Amino acid sequence: MKKKLSKFILFLIGITIVAILLFPVYWIIVTSLKSNNEIFGNPTIIPMEPTIEAYKITFIEQLSHIKTSLIISFGTVIFSLIIALPTAYALAKFRFKFINLILLLILITQMVPNIMMTTPLYLMFSKIHLLNTHIGLILADSTYAVPFIVLILRTVFMNIPSELLEASYIDGAGELKTFIRVVLPVSYSGIITGALFAFLFSWGDFIYALTLTTDESIRPITLGIYNFIGQYTENWNQLMAASVIAIAPVTILLIMFQKYITAGLTEGSTKG
Repeated sequence: MKKKLSKFILFLIGITIVAILLFPVYWIIVTSLKSNNEIFGNPTIIPMEPTIEAYKITFIEQLSHIKTSLIISFGTVIFSLIIALPTAYALAKFRFKFINLILLLILITQMVPNIMMTTPLYLMFSKIHLLNTHIGLILADSTYAVPFIVLILRTVFMNIPSELLEASYIDGAGELKTFIRVVLPVSYSGIITGALFAFLFSWGDFIYALTLTTDESIRPITLGIYNFIGQYTENWNQLMAASVIAIAPVTILLIMFQKYITAGLTEGSTKG
């Protein structure tokens, strides 16, 4: 009886914590479905006359920013995986003298705040004409995504049985063929996890986007909302609609690939 009561109490505590954490998101959604008259006149927890008018206006305003963010985010995912996959495999399967130092340096890159990297990147990109370009933002976002994916995938690759690789070598496959045909297929959970986090890093980036874009030619969704706030400080329903539109793609991806994220992080934590 005491066990059941303690479990029930823990359940209630968990539900309460989740409700507190999710309430701001709920309030954003509710506010986006209200008219300004309802927001300022008689605030309620549930919209009395829900409308999607704010979404229609906001989506048109933010469409170009959404396209830009999608290009940059998917570009970051592809570029980061191209760099991180062979790097992680080499660090996992090949033994050389300074491997611990290399891992330490990769780990340190994760501790450096993005804002400290903005000035060097700005100076470099201005000289090679990468300011206000998709490629420039993809490279900048990849500076954070690549080390993270390497650290995740290295431990995933280390958990691949050596017998599986040896069997591939015996069949006549070389290192590259084994990597493509054996290693990558059995590591899909870790790869999906790394790709999703790279997408999240890029989609939510604000510092690099603000620093490396000096005109209106390229503006991702984070800057779009930032400018939107300055233009529509009185239209709270449109501001909240813009926030919902910004978090929708990320939420959908996390829900769709939740099991792969769990599996990928679990695979990446069983051996170091």
